Amino acid sequence: MIACLVTHPLDLAKVRLQTASTPGQSLVSMIYQIITKEGLFKIYSGLTASLLRQATYSTARFGIYEFLKEKYVETTNNSKPSTAVLLPMSMVAGALGGLVGNPSDVVNIRMQNDSSLPVDQRRNYRNAFDGIYRVCKDEGAISLFRGLTPNLVRGVLMTASQVVTYDIAKNLLVDQIHMDPAKKSTHFSASLLAGLVATTVCSPADVVKTRIMNDKGSGGNAVKILTSAVKNEGVGFMFRGWLPSFIRLGPHTIVTFLALEQLRKFKLGM
Repeated sequence: MIACLVTHPLDLAKVRLQTASTPGQSLVSMIYQIITKEGLFKIYSGLTASLLRQATYSTARFGIYEFLKEKYVETTNNSKPSTAVLLPMSMVAGALGGLVGNPSDVVNIRMQNDSSLPVDQRRNYRNAFDGIYRVCKDEGAISLFRGLTPNLVRGVLMTASQVVTYDIAKNLLVDQIHMDPAKKSTHFSASLLAGLVATTVCSPADVVKTRIMNDKGSGGNAVKILTSAVKNEGVGFMFRGWLPSFIRLGPHTIVTFLALEQLRKFKLGM
């Protein structure tokens, strides 16, 4: 949630770029457009939903991954599990996190993109909880799980690429370059590498997920949305907003792991 507060404007710009009907706009011009046309505070549109998403999705995936890893270390007395062991753990954690966080993710994407829609198409959710209530009331509770499949795929890819890359990078930095495992510079370097890998691996699933959750016309039909996007924009649409995704996910990953390491240091829930 701390990381979310830092990077929310970048996440908002990323969602707008991914749902734009015409490609080519830059991150900076999108943020400038939001500020000039909608107002300065609109760069924090949908913040409550974004915070709720982190409180559900990220809490679940990081918590489950650390729990599974801890149990494995206790059982085997192996303090440095191999990649073959960490990957299945991270995939299970990512899938469960995606499931838990899907409702808040649907509301998050809709709130972030609302101001870019024509006035008669806007949903005008007051906050995350109002959004969840309105979705259940107007569309049925099942709509809170729109885009679940790509969200589960993204949760698996994100967690596997993020936490496993972080653990591997941290071990390499400590073992090969002899960096201090307790220093923030080690945590910073490992998390930066994790952010780069995670952005590249997750970009296609992230774009597809965003399109499905925000869509109104096709009832959330993933095949129809994908076919239409490839036909009109080409396969490259799956990497739409890669740079803003990295600019957002890089700092987000760094702040997340720095916070996690401090939680671990002071034994707060870790």
